[in-house]
Amino acid sequence: MRIEAHLDAVFGALAHSTRRALLTRLRRGEASVGELAAPHGMSLPAISRHLKVLEKAGLIGRSVDGKFRGCHLLPDAASEATSWLEEHRTFWTGRLDALADYADQQNSETKHD
Repeated sequence: MRIEAHLDAVFGALAHSTRRALLTRLRRGEASVGELAAPHGMSLPAISRHLKVLEKAGLIGRSVDGKFRGCHLLPDAASEATSWLEEHRTFWTGRLDALADYADQQNSETKHD
């Protein structure tokens, strides 16, 4: 998957609060679809649809061990998205720092006038 498409998939997956909650739960370890569905009051098919979005984005993996069908986080799955966010955070932090410096300078000049 090309980088832009991957970023679209990751940010799209993260755009829904239920999917973010599922990822938060999976930080504690592997869980079944039923375990993941329980706190949300959703049907298993509804949770499965959310999990498919997360899986397609490469954020989670699934495993089968007998009757147990588990979901788990994939290591470094969001590294490209994290890098993209970091680049933009650095840009905006610099811009906001420059704006603060300008405001301080303007404030200082008006005090001296």
